[in-house]
Amino acid sequence: MDFPIVITLIVLTLGAALVFALLSKFRVDKRKKDPHATKSTLARDKDSKGTPADT
Repeated sequence: MDFPIVITLIVLTLGAALVFALLSKFRVDKRKKDPHATKSTLARDKDSKGTPADT
């Protein structure tokens, strides 16, 4: 078995996953700081000052 190829593929896969996670995190943080961002579809259908559903 060619271990250098396997190790290279593992490192590239983990690197790609890390880059994707970091980009997603920065996009979410940027959106959370934006006061004009639209609410998600789950948050839009319920008043934010209402009582929880389980009470």
